[in-house]
Amino acid sequence: MQSDIYKYLLRLADTNIILSHRLSENCSRGPYLEEDLAISNTALDLLGAGEQFLIYAAKNSNEDVTADDLAYRRNETEYFNFQLVEQPNTDFAYIYARQFYMDVYNYFLYEALSKSKDETISAIAAKSIKEVTYHLRKSSEWVIRLGDGTEESHNRMQTALNDLWFYTNELFEMDEVDKAMLDQGIGADLNEVKSKWMSRVQEIIDEATLTLPQSEFFASGSKKGVHTEHLGFALAEMQYLPRAYPDAKW
Repeated sequence: MQSDIYKYLLRLADTNIILSHRLSENCSRGPYLEEDLAISNTALDLLGAGEQFLIYAAKNSNEDVTADDLAYRRNETEYFNFQLVEQPNTDFAYIYARQFYMDVYNYFLYEALSKSKDETISAIAAKSIKEVTYHLRKSSEWVIRLGDGTEESHNRMQTALNDLWFYTNELFEMDEVDKAMLDQGIGADLNEVKSKWMSRVQEIIDEATLTLPQSEFFASGSKKGVHTEHLGFALAEMQYLPRAYPDAKW
């Protein structure tokens, strides 16, 4: 049986990697060049953090695996990313509503993890929070810009926020792994993260003249390998080359 820290690291890694993949799909499709480059750079930042968590997860595995094995040789039920990050790039509003929810979460998560007793986790979090600070400023600006823009942009952003709200509650669900990591001073208290997340999300949504979604029905189960139909297609694309040519050297 794998250790709690191994499972915890996979969750952190998978969420970063899948969100990075989703953003990379938008490369060359931005509304203008600077925005196209910015989305691609955000994807690279997330991929970098995901890689570091995967490398550390491999070291904490009781099997002989590498970070590449963990990235490319697990199927959907063996991935533990949040369902939010696997949602498709429906339109520009969906891309930034998804990114906004995750940027606020990552900011306060890494703020907590930077104080982790595990020196590797704290180091990755400390580096990542510098990048996430920029990500959050940028996604917040887009939510405000679209929400307080034209009637069309306002409606599209409100629709995206409403639809993706369904996937936000599991960001803060704490199971036995989360509780064990918190008890050991390694993980974050997701109840505290949620309180800060709600406050910041409400602040930006108000400034954007939008309405905070009120639905009380939420998705759950990603920490047990439960996902939407979208993840399988994303992994099929992401893992194709390493699976087709498993012995290739790049």
